[in-house]
Amino acid sequence: MSAINSISAASTEKLPGPLVFTLAAGAGVSVASIYYSQPMLDIISKQFHASIGGVGMIPMLTQAGYALGILLLAPLGDRHDRRQIILIKGLLLVAALLLCGFSGGLNAMLIASFVTGLTATVAQDIVPASAALAPERSRGKTVGTVMTGLLVGILLSRVVSGFMAEYFGWRSMYYLAAAMVLMISVALWRALPRFQPGTNVSYPRLLLSLAHLWQHHQTLRRAALAQGLLSVAFSAFWSTLALMLSERFHLDSAVAGAFGLAGAAGALAAPLAGSFADRIGPARVTQVGAGLVTVSFGLMFLLPLLPLPAQLGLIILSTIGFDLGVQTSLVAHQSLVYSLAPEARSRLNALLFTVVFIGMAAGAALGSAALAHFGWTGVVTLATAAGAASLVVRLCSSHLKN
Repeated sequence: MSAINSISAASTEKLPGPLVFTLAAGAGVSVASIYYSQPMLDIISKQFHASIGGVGMIPMLTQAGYALGILLLAPLGDRHDRRQIILIKGLLLVAALLLCGFSGGLNAMLIASFVTGLTATVAQDIVPASAALAPERSRGKTVGTVMTGLLVGILLSRVVSGFMAEYFGWRSMYYLAAAMVLMISVALWRALPRFQPGTNVSYPRLLLSLAHLWQHHQTLRRAALAQGLLSVAFSAFWSTLALMLSERFHLDSAVAGAFGLAGAAGALAAPLAGSFADRIGPARVTQVGAGLVTVSFGLMFLLPLLPLPAQLGLIILSTIGFDLGVQTSLVAHQSLVYSLAPEARSRLNALLFTVVFIGMAAGAALGSAALAHFGWTGVVTLATAAGAASLVVRLCSSHLKN
Protein backbone atom coordinates (compact mmCIF):
# COMPACT_ATOMS: atom_id res chain seq x y z
CA MET A 1 0.00 0.00 0.00
CA SER A 2 3.03 2.28 -0.04
CA ALA A 3 2.04 3.56 -3.47
CA ILE A 4 -0.72 5.63 -1.95
CA ASN A 5 1.38 7.24 0.75
CA SER A 6 2.46 10.85 0.46
CA ILE A 7 5.91 11.28 -1.02
CA SER A 8 8.34 14.15 -1.50
CA ALA A 9 11.40 14.61 -3.65
CA ALA A 10 13.57 14.73 -0.56
CA SER A 11 12.49 11.25 0.52
CA THR A 12 13.61 9.36 -2.58
CA GLU A 13 17.02 8.86 -4.15
CA LYS A 14 15.80 7.94 -7.62
CA LEU A 15 12.41 7.43 -9.19
CA PRO A 16 11.77 3.83 -10.26
CA GLY A 17 12.13 3.36 -14.01
CA PRO A 18 8.62 1.89 -14.47
CA LEU A 19 7.08 4.91 -12.73
CA VAL A 20 8.98 7.35 -14.96
CA PHE A 21 7.91 5.35 -18.01
CA THR A 22 4.27 5.41 -16.89
CA LEU A 23 4.41 9.16 -16.35
CA ALA A 24 6.01 9.67 -19.77
CA ALA A 25 3.42 7.42 -21.44
CA GLY A 26 0.59 9.21 -19.66
CA ALA A 27 1.83 12.62 -20.78
CA GLY A 28 2.26 11.43 -24.36
CA VAL A 29 -1.07 9.65 -24.71
CA SER A 30 -2.95 12.57 -23.16
CA VAL A 31 -1.41 15.39 -25.16
CA ALA A 32 -1.58 13.40 -28.39
CA SER A 33 -5.34 13.86 -28.25
CA ILE A 34 -5.08 17.46 -29.40
CA TYR A 35 -3.02 16.64 -32.51
CA TYR A 36 -4.81 13.70 -34.09
CA SER A 37 -6.91 15.96 -36.29
CA GLN A 38 -4.04 17.66 -38.13
CA PRO A 39 -3.13 14.98 -40.74
CA MET A 40 -6.84 14.17 -41.13
CA LEU A 41 -8.04 17.65 -42.02
CA ASP A 42 -8.19 16.98 -45.75
CA ILE A 43 -10.35 13.86 -45.22
CA ILE A 44 -12.57 15.58 -42.65
CA SER A 45 -13.08 18.60 -44.91
CA LYS A 46 -14.27 16.35 -47.73
CA GLN A 47 -16.66 14.39 -45.54
CA PHE A 48 -18.15 17.51 -43.96
CA HIS A 49 -17.95 19.51 -47.25
CA ALA A 50 -16.05 22.22 -45.39
CA SER A 51 -13.52 24.78 -46.62
CA ILE A 52 -9.85 24.89 -45.65
CA GLY A 53 -10.63 27.76 -43.31
CA GLY A 54 -13.49 25.82 -41.75
CA VAL A 55 -11.52 22.68 -40.93
CA GLY A 56 -8.60 24.87 -39.88
CA MET A 57 -10.77 25.86 -36.92
CA ILE A 58 -10.54 22.30 -35.56
CA PRO A 59 -6.86 22.46 -34.49
CA MET A 60 -7.25 26.13 -33.56
CA LEU A 61 -10.13 25.47 -31.14
CA THR A 62 -8.41 22.39 -29.76
CA GLN A 63 -5.30 24.42 -28.96
CA ALA A 64 -7.42 27.26 -27.54
CA GLY A 65 -9.24 24.80 -25.29
CA TYR A 66 -5.92 23.43 -24.14
CA ALA A 67 -4.63 26.92 -23.32
CA LEU A 68 -7.80 27.78 -21.39
CA GLY A 69 -7.69 24.46 -19.55
CA ILE A 70 -4.10 25.04 -18.51
CA LEU A 71 -4.94 28.49 -17.18
CA LEU A 72 -8.10 27.51 -15.29
CA LEU A 73 -7.56 23.85 -14.38
CA ALA A 74 -3.82 23.17 -14.09
CA PRO A 75 -3.39 25.38 -10.96
CA LEU A 76 -5.62 22.94 -9.09
CA GLY A 77 -2.56 20.68 -8.81
CA ASP A 78 -1.18 22.99 -6.12
CA ARG A 79 -4.47 22.86 -4.20
CA HIS A 80 -5.54 19.21 -4.50
CA ASP A 81 -4.02 15.74 -4.75
CA ARG A 82 -2.64 15.47 -8.29
CA ARG A 83 -3.38 11.74 -8.32
CA GLN A 84 -7.12 12.38 -8.09
CA ILE A 85 -6.99 15.22 -10.62
CA ILE A 86 -5.19 13.02 -13.16
CA LEU A 87 -7.85 10.30 -12.91
CA ILE A 88 -10.84 12.66 -13.14
CA LYS A 89 -9.49 14.64 -16.07
CA GLY A 90 -8.41 11.46 -17.83
CA LEU A 91 -11.95 10.10 -17.70
CA LEU A 92 -13.35 13.39 -18.98
CA LEU A 93 -10.88 13.28 -21.85
CA VAL A 94 -12.13 9.82 -22.77
CA ALA A 95 -15.67 11.22 -23.05
CA ALA A 96 -14.49 14.18 -25.16
CA LEU A 97 -12.65 11.93 -27.62
CA LEU A 98 -15.75 9.78 -28.04
CA LEU A 99 -17.72 12.94 -28.79
CA CYS A 100 -15.24 13.76 -31.57
CA GLY A 101 -15.64 10.30 -33.03
CA PHE A 102 -19.43 10.51 -33.04
CA SER A 103 -19.63 14.07 -34.42
CA GLY A 104 -22.14 14.33 -37.26
CA GLY A 105 -21.01 17.65 -38.70
CA LEU A 106 -18.38 20.37 -38.53
CA ASN A 107 -20.08 22.38 -35.77
CA ALA A 108 -20.33 19.35 -33.49
CA MET A 109 -16.72 18.51 -34.28
CA LEU A 110 -15.59 22.01 -33.35
CA ILE A 111 -17.33 21.85 -29.97
CA ALA A 112 -15.99 18.37 -29.23
CA SER A 113 -12.49 19.47 -30.25
CA PHE A 114 -12.60 22.40 -27.83
CA VAL A 115 -13.64 20.08 -24.98
CA THR A 116 -10.87 17.66 -25.96
CA GLY A 117 -8.32 20.44 -25.65
CA LEU A 118 -9.74 21.51 -22.30
CA THR A 119 -9.49 18.04 -20.76
CA ALA A 120 -6.23 16.98 -22.43
CA THR A 121 -4.52 19.33 -19.98
CA VAL A 122 -4.17 16.27 -17.75
CA ALA A 123 -0.75 16.09 -19.42
CA GLN A 124 0.12 19.32 -17.62
CA ASP A 125 -0.73 17.70 -14.30
CA ILE A 126 1.57 14.78 -15.05
CA VAL A 127 4.66 16.88 -15.83
CA PRO A 128 4.64 18.84 -12.51
CA ALA A 129 3.97 15.53 -10.74
CA SER A 130 7.23 14.18 -12.14
CA ALA A 131 9.08 17.31 -11.02
CA ALA A 132 7.61 17.00 -7.52
CA LEU A 133 8.61 13.34 -7.21
CA ALA A 134 12.15 13.67 -8.62
CA PRO A 135 15.20 14.52 -6.46
CA GLU A 136 16.54 17.99 -7.14
CA ARG A 137 19.89 16.93 -8.57
CA SER A 138 18.24 14.94 -11.36
CA ARG A 139 15.04 16.90 -11.79
CA GLY A 140 16.02 18.24 -15.21
CA LYS A 141 16.74 14.75 -16.51
CA THR A 142 13.51 13.32 -15.06
CA VAL A 143 11.37 16.11 -16.45
CA GLY A 144 13.19 15.75 -19.75
CA THR A 145 12.35 12.04 -19.85
CA VAL A 146 8.68 12.69 -19.14
CA MET A 147 8.72 15.47 -21.72
CA THR A 148 10.13 12.97 -24.21
CA GLY A 149 6.96 10.97 -23.74
CA LEU A 150 4.85 14.09 -24.15
CA LEU A 151 6.70 15.28 -27.23
CA VAL A 152 6.84 11.86 -28.88
CA GLY A 153 3.10 11.66 -28.22
CA ILE A 154 2.63 14.96 -30.05
CA LEU A 155 4.65 13.88 -33.05
CA LEU A 156 3.70 10.21 -33.35
CA SER A 157 0.04 11.17 -32.97
CA ARG A 158 0.26 12.46 -36.52
CA VAL A 159 1.78 9.21 -37.78
CA VAL A 160 -0.92 7.09 -36.15
CA SER A 161 -3.82 9.34 -37.09
CA GLY A 162 -2.68 9.68 -40.70
CA PHE A 163 -2.50 5.90 -41.03
CA MET A 164 -5.80 5.28 -39.23
CA ALA A 165 -7.66 7.90 -41.27
CA GLU A 166 -6.38 6.54 -44.57
CA TYR A 167 -7.11 2.87 -43.92
CA PHE A 168 -9.81 2.72 -41.21
CA GLY A 169 -11.54 6.11 -41.37
CA TRP A 170 -10.88 9.19 -39.29
CA ARG A 171 -13.47 8.32 -36.64
CA SER A 172 -11.61 5.14 -35.71
CA MET A 173 -8.70 7.28 -34.53
CA TYR A 174 -10.81 8.91 -31.85
CA TYR A 175 -12.20 5.57 -30.66
CA LEU A 176 -8.68 4.17 -30.35
CA ALA A 177 -7.49 7.31 -28.58
CA ALA A 178 -10.32 7.06 -26.02
CA ALA A 179 -9.33 3.47 -25.22
CA MET A 180 -5.65 4.41 -24.79
CA VAL A 181 -6.43 7.33 -22.48
CA LEU A 182 -8.70 5.15 -20.36
CA MET A 183 -5.99 2.52 -19.90
CA ILE A 184 -3.21 4.97 -19.04
CA SER A 185 -5.45 6.89 -16.61
CA VAL A 186 -6.12 3.71 -14.65
CA ALA A 187 -2.41 2.80 -14.76
CA LEU A 188 -1.43 6.20 -13.36
CA TRP A 189 -4.07 5.94 -10.64
CA ARG A 190 -2.51 2.68 -9.53
CA ALA A 191 1.14 3.75 -9.86
CA LEU A 192 1.18 7.24 -8.39
CA PRO A 193 1.36 8.11 -4.69
CA ARG A 194 -0.82 10.70 -3.05
CA PHE A 195 0.50 14.24 -3.38
CA GLN A 196 0.51 16.72 -0.53
CA PRO A 197 -1.04 20.00 -1.76
CA GLY A 198 1.36 22.94 -1.79
CA THR A 199 -1.30 25.42 -0.63
CA ASN A 200 -4.75 25.45 0.94
CA VAL A 201 -5.98 28.76 -0.46
CA SER A 202 -9.38 28.91 -2.15
CA TYR A 203 -9.74 28.41 -5.89
CA PRO A 204 -10.43 32.13 -6.57
CA ARG A 205 -7.33 33.10 -4.60
CA LEU A 206 -5.37 30.39 -6.37
CA LEU A 207 -6.25 31.96 -9.71
CA LEU A 208 -5.50 35.44 -8.42
CA SER A 209 -2.05 34.24 -7.33
CA LEU A 210 -1.28 33.58 -10.97
CA ALA A 211 -1.12 37.32 -11.55
CA HIS A 212 1.32 37.71 -8.65
CA LEU A 213 3.57 34.93 -9.93
CA TRP A 214 3.53 36.40 -13.43
CA GLN A 215 4.36 39.88 -12.18
CA HIS A 216 7.01 38.73 -9.69
CA HIS A 217 9.08 36.43 -11.90
CA GLN A 218 10.65 38.08 -14.93
CA THR A 219 12.30 34.78 -15.82
CA LEU A 220 8.87 33.23 -16.16
CA ARG A 221 7.65 35.99 -18.47
CA ARG A 222 10.70 35.76 -20.72
CA ALA A 223 10.52 31.95 -20.84
CA ALA A 224 6.83 31.97 -21.68
CA LEU A 225 7.23 34.58 -24.41
CA ALA A 226 10.19 32.82 -26.02
CA GLN A 227 8.53 29.40 -25.97
CA GLY A 228 5.23 30.87 -27.11
CA LEU A 229 6.91 32.31 -30.20
CA LEU A 230 8.47 28.92 -30.97
CA SER A 231 5.01 27.41 -30.61
CA VAL A 232 3.66 29.77 -33.27
CA ALA A 233 6.25 28.41 -35.69
CA PHE A 234 5.71 24.79 -34.63
CA SER A 235 1.93 24.94 -34.97
CA ALA A 236 1.92 26.91 -38.22
CA PHE A 237 3.95 24.15 -39.84
CA TRP A 238 2.09 21.13 -38.49
CA SER A 239 -1.37 22.63 -38.96
CA THR A 240 -0.80 23.23 -42.67
CA LEU A 241 1.55 20.41 -43.68
CA ALA A 242 -1.14 17.89 -44.67
CA LEU A 243 -2.98 20.43 -46.82
CA MET A 244 0.25 21.55 -48.51
CA LEU A 245 1.42 17.99 -49.20
CA SER A 246 -1.96 17.12 -50.70
CA GLU A 247 -2.00 20.20 -52.94
CA ARG A 248 1.65 20.34 -54.03
CA PHE A 249 2.77 16.71 -53.93
CA HIS A 250 -0.58 14.89 -54.12
CA LEU A 251 0.29 12.86 -51.01
CA ASP A 252 -2.36 11.33 -48.74
CA SER A 253 -2.91 11.71 -44.99
CA ALA A 254 -0.84 8.62 -44.16
CA VAL A 255 2.26 10.17 -45.76
CA ALA A 256 1.56 13.50 -44.07
CA GLY A 257 1.29 11.77 -40.73
CA ALA A 258 4.54 9.89 -41.37
CA PHE A 259 6.39 13.21 -41.24
CA GLY A 260 5.82 12.92 -37.51
CA LEU A 261 8.54 10.25 -37.48
CA ALA A 262 11.04 12.92 -38.50
CA GLY A 263 9.87 15.15 -35.68
CA ALA A 264 9.98 12.26 -33.21
CA ALA A 265 13.69 11.87 -33.94
CA GLY A 266 14.17 15.36 -32.53
CA ALA A 267 11.99 14.60 -29.50
CA LEU A 268 14.39 11.88 -28.38
CA ALA A 269 16.87 14.61 -27.46
CA ALA A 270 14.68 15.94 -24.64
CA PRO A 271 16.39 13.95 -21.84
CA LEU A 272 19.77 15.05 -23.21
CA ALA A 273 18.57 18.65 -23.13
CA GLY A 274 17.51 18.18 -19.51
CA SER A 275 20.94 16.79 -18.60
CA PHE A 276 22.66 19.74 -20.31
CA ALA A 277 20.37 22.12 -18.46
CA ASP A 278 21.39 20.49 -15.16
CA ARG A 279 25.10 20.91 -16.03
CA ILE A 280 25.60 24.10 -18.05
CA GLY A 281 22.46 26.02 -17.20
CA PRO A 282 19.12 26.07 -18.99
CA ALA A 283 19.47 29.64 -20.32
CA ARG A 284 22.23 28.64 -22.76
CA VAL A 285 20.25 25.61 -23.88
CA THR A 286 17.24 27.80 -24.75
CA GLN A 287 19.41 29.98 -27.00
CA VAL A 288 20.72 26.95 -28.89
CA GLY A 289 17.18 25.63 -29.30
CA ALA A 290 15.75 28.89 -30.62
CA GLY A 291 18.66 29.30 -33.03
CA LEU A 292 18.15 25.79 -34.38
CA VAL A 293 14.45 26.47 -34.99
CA THR A 294 15.23 29.67 -36.91
CA VAL A 295 17.87 28.05 -39.12
CA SER A 296 15.73 24.96 -39.81
CA PHE A 297 12.76 26.97 -41.01
CA GLY A 298 14.98 29.37 -42.93
CA LEU A 299 16.36 26.47 -44.97
CA MET A 300 12.90 25.90 -46.43
CA PHE A 301 13.18 29.13 -48.39
CA LEU A 302 15.41 27.06 -50.69
CA LEU A 303 12.54 24.76 -51.68
CA PRO A 304 11.66 26.53 -54.99
CA LEU A 305 15.25 26.01 -56.16
CA LEU A 306 15.09 22.21 -55.80
CA PRO A 307 13.39 19.40 -57.74
CA LEU A 308 10.36 17.82 -56.08
CA PRO A 309 12.12 14.78 -54.52
CA ALA A 310 14.83 17.02 -53.08
CA GLN A 311 12.13 19.35 -51.71
CA LEU A 312 10.65 16.50 -49.69
CA GLY A 313 14.11 15.61 -48.38
CA LEU A 314 14.72 19.19 -47.27
CA ILE A 315 11.33 19.36 -45.53
CA ILE A 316 12.19 16.17 -43.63
CA LEU A 317 15.61 17.54 -42.62
CA SER A 318 14.08 20.83 -41.50
CA THR A 319 11.39 18.97 -39.56
CA ILE A 320 14.02 17.08 -37.57
CA GLY A 321 15.91 20.30 -36.90
CA PHE A 322 13.07 22.55 -35.79
CA ASP A 323 11.40 19.86 -33.65
CA LEU A 324 14.72 19.25 -31.91
CA GLY A 325 15.06 22.99 -31.31
CA VAL A 326 11.51 23.45 -30.01
CA GLN A 327 11.74 20.51 -27.65
CA THR A 328 15.20 21.35 -26.39
CA SER A 329 14.04 24.88 -25.58
CA LEU A 330 10.88 23.64 -23.87
CA VAL A 331 12.73 21.30 -21.49
CA ALA A 332 15.23 24.04 -20.64
CA HIS A 333 12.48 26.60 -20.08
CA GLN A 334 10.71 24.19 -17.74
CA SER A 335 13.92 23.74 -15.75
CA LEU A 336 14.15 27.51 -15.41
CA VAL A 337 10.54 27.92 -14.36
CA TYR A 338 10.28 24.98 -11.94
CA SER A 339 13.23 26.33 -9.93
CA LEU A 340 11.50 29.63 -9.17
CA ALA A 341 8.93 28.54 -6.53
CA PRO A 342 8.69 24.78 -5.80
CA GLU A 343 5.44 25.17 -3.86
CA ALA A 344 3.78 26.71 -6.93
CA ARG A 345 4.99 24.40 -9.69
CA SER A 346 1.51 23.67 -11.04
CA ARG A 347 0.72 27.38 -11.30
CA LEU A 348 4.08 28.21 -12.85
CA ASN A 349 3.59 25.37 -15.30
CA ALA A 350 0.08 26.66 -16.02
CA LEU A 351 1.35 30.12 -16.86
CA LEU A 352 4.17 28.82 -19.05
CA PHE A 353 1.95 26.47 -21.01
CA THR A 354 -0.96 28.88 -21.28
CA VAL A 355 1.31 31.15 -23.31
CA VAL A 356 2.74 28.15 -25.19
CA PHE A 357 -0.69 27.02 -26.33
CA ILE A 358 -1.88 30.52 -27.06
CA GLY A 359 1.08 30.45 -29.42
CA MET A 360 -0.08 27.06 -30.73
CA ALA A 361 -3.60 28.36 -31.38
CA ALA A 362 -2.26 31.52 -33.00
CA GLY A 363 0.12 29.48 -35.13
CA ALA A 364 -2.70 27.23 -36.36
CA ALA A 365 -4.86 30.23 -37.29
CA LEU A 366 -2.05 32.32 -38.79
CA GLY A 367 -0.57 29.33 -40.59
CA SER A 368 -3.90 28.49 -42.26
CA ALA A 369 -4.32 32.13 -43.29
CA ALA A 370 -0.75 32.32 -44.61
CA LEU A 371 -1.22 29.14 -46.65
CA ALA A 372 -4.52 30.35 -48.09
CA HIS A 373 -3.23 33.79 -49.09
CA PHE A 374 0.53 33.39 -49.68
CA GLY A 375 1.11 29.68 -50.15
CA TRP A 376 3.76 27.62 -48.44
CA THR A 377 6.28 30.48 -48.65
CA GLY A 378 3.97 32.47 -46.38
CA VAL A 379 3.96 29.67 -43.80
CA VAL A 380 7.76 29.42 -43.91
CA THR A 381 8.12 33.20 -43.53
CA LEU A 382 5.82 33.19 -40.51
CA ALA A 383 7.65 30.30 -38.85
CA THR A 384 11.12 31.73 -39.49
CA ALA A 385 10.15 35.15 -38.15
CA ALA A 386 8.66 33.61 -35.00
CA GLY A 387 11.82 31.56 -34.39
CA ALA A 388 14.03 34.60 -34.87
CA ALA A 389 11.92 36.64 -32.45
CA SER A 390 12.26 33.88 -29.83
CA LEU A 391 16.03 33.87 -30.26
CA VAL A 392 16.11 37.64 -29.70
CA VAL A 393 14.12 37.23 -26.47
CA ARG A 394 16.52 34.55 -25.21
CA LEU A 395 19.62 36.57 -26.08
CA CYS A 396 18.17 39.60 -24.27
CA SER A 397 17.40 37.37 -21.26
CA SER A 398 20.90 35.91 -20.96
CA HIS A 399 21.84 38.15 -18.05
CA LEU A 400 18.83 37.10 -15.94
CA LYS A 401 19.26 34.50 -13.21
CA ASN A 402 15.89 34.60 -11.43
